[in-house]
Amino acid sequence: MGTIPGVLATAASEWPDAVALVDGRTRISFAALQDAVLRDAAALVAAGLPAGGRVVLWGPNSADWAVANLAVLAAGGTVVPVNTRATGPEVAAVLERAEVALVLGAEEFLGRRYADEARAMGAEVRRLDEQWSATGAAGAAELAEVRRRTAALTDHAISHVQFTSGTTGRPKGVMLRHGAMVSTTSAWVSVVGLRAGDVFPVVSPCSHIAGHKTGLLSCLVAGATAMPLATFDAELLLRLVDDEGATFLQAAPTVFHDIVEVVRTRGRGIPSLRVAVTGAAVIPPQLVRDLHDVAGIGTVLAGYGLTETTGVVTITAADDPVDAVVTTCGRPVPGVELRLVDGEVLVRGPSVMAGYLDDPEATAEVLRDGWLHTGDVGEFDPDGRLRIVDRLKDMVLVGGFNVFPAEVEHVLLEHDAVAQAAVVGEPDVRLGEVVVAHVVLRAPVDEGAREGVLRDHCRSRLAGYKVPRRIVVHEDLPRNAAGKVVKGELRD
Repeated sequence: MGTIPGVLATAASEWPDAVALVDGRTRISFAALQDAVLRDAAALVAAGLPAGGRVVLWGPNSADWAVANLAVLAAGGTVVPVNTRATGPEVAAVLERAEVALVLGAEEFLGRRYADEARAMGAEVRRLDEQWSATGAAGAAELAEVRRRTAALTDHAISHVQFTSGTTGRPKGVMLRHGAMVSTTSAWVSVVGLRAGDVFPVVSPCSHIAGHKTGLLSCLVAGATAMPLATFDAELLLRLVDDEGATFLQAAPTVFHDIVEVVRTRGRGIPSLRVAVTGAAVIPPQLVRDLHDVAGIGTVLAGYGLTETTGVVTITAADDPVDAVVTTCGRPVPGVELRLVDGEVLVRGPSVMAGYLDDPEATAEVLRDGWLHTGDVGEFDPDGRLRIVDRLKDMVLVGGFNVFPAEVEHVLLEHDAVAQAAVVGEPDVRLGEVVVAHVVLRAPVDEGAREGVLRDHCRSRLAGYKVPRRIVVHEDLPRNAAGKVVKGELRD
């Protein structure tokens, strides 16, 4: 399977002069990237980072983030990514639970000074954007130690401790292995068709597995150019796509929705963009059609994965019909075993996490007999593609009847006026719970009639107990850094 430093070495050998990273005016070739990573890894060793030491990366997407991530791994360390929206108490908890040796924090981003905040927590801190190797502290001995540690890494060594978003409670530290990172990324690259010479804007946060693995690591595996973006703005993204000739994009459905709206406004598509990859329990059917017909993207794919499976589990194929992309998340990628037990999706294979940091009970709860119990409810279509019905924990129990929110959300998104939908349960004295829908409208609907219009739409397609009791209209839905709707805030 290999290790991440091994992937970098291969990329530097196969495509030495090709551009690995673009960040504003900064352009770094694969050979130059490897040199920078080795120098910074030696500086980390000189600073006292032990083999296996955990290092927090706290800052926005950037070339600096990408180099630091690889440098920590080359030094034999473990990366603990922290998202830029995390509060001080949340980061303090990570520092304590992960027993972090060092924090690499951005000097400033959107009004916050991450390095200073971490220093105030008592952490050992270096600025993420400083040139550590320029200090002269590292020499030949430290570089030799980096090479020794890199050679000693195995498939089973922990590369990242990825703290989950915490939408279902206390965040869990998912321990991911080098071999799993490499094998799942290689499988994903093969299926989606990412290739050398592609230009891939990385809009998912690097603090999330979709950013540092699906984005940055995939480009290393494929020989593609990664273009990390600190913030997402659809108009700015499309200007960069035009300027850089971007060919490949992976993002949450909400990102693609915003892109389609800008494309409509400017009146022209995105001719360079060859492939779009997304994923969610519910993908609006119109969005997939718009990506083809309005944006002019030839291939649109949908996938399913979890942090605990090191990302991808299933993905649709380029020749799958649009209906399959809308209603399923495809077939398992090579190396992944999948089965359904009482409707729950179980996953087995080398991609499954090593476990949860400092939480053996939670690990034992989800890892049983080699199978990861995902907590997702699924079913197979006649052609063997997986369809995610919903999260077991999100199920609404209405008078003894099970209602899976994803089913109701899918129906709501079929209405032309609905752009986004999230369904939750609300306590009810008689029925225990009732269904409540939270929506963002695409088109105006008369305020006095819209609830009746949308409920009638649902009533014509769903059993009565599944029809929302209330429909709440929002300007936008609350989301975490990964773009997922935070349903807990809608229940409050």
